Amino acid sequence: MTILSREKVKLNAKANDKFEAIRMAGRLLVEAGHVPDEYVEKMIEREQASSTYIGGGLAMPHGTSESKPLIRSAGMSILVFPEGVEFGEEKAYLVIGLASAGDEHLDILSNVAALVSDENDMQRILHASSEDELIAIFDMGMGE
Repeated sequence: MTILSREKVKLNAKANDKFEAIRMAGRLLVEAGHVPDEYVEKMIEREQASSTYIGGGLAMPHGTSESKPLIRSAGMSILVFPEGVEFGEEKAYLVIGLASAGDEHLDILSNVAALVSDENDMQRILHASSEDELIAIFDMGMGE
């Protein structure tokens, strides 16, 4: 099962708040078979404990440490919010849901952080015209 696929990408997403955005990211992981429904609630718990907003318009919600046994396979969902979603004081325009049981989540996190820390790459991601284009940007940035 691939970490990222077209079914797990949503362009032009809209959410009323960060919890709705996190549920949307989690739902894509559930529908792809990476995690059961309970994992989405663990993503919400994780956000309530400590914000998953990283900076630069990026939030990377994921489950709590206790939720790792729920994960069936590593996966990533990507949602682009053109209008942004409030994450505390900041707005996230890119929300990346993560499900990862082993240490691979650290690799994924560092690769994604490096990709979006480049302003040009971040703008290309936010303005991707199709799911395929967005996936291609991530594949190049993550060396897949």
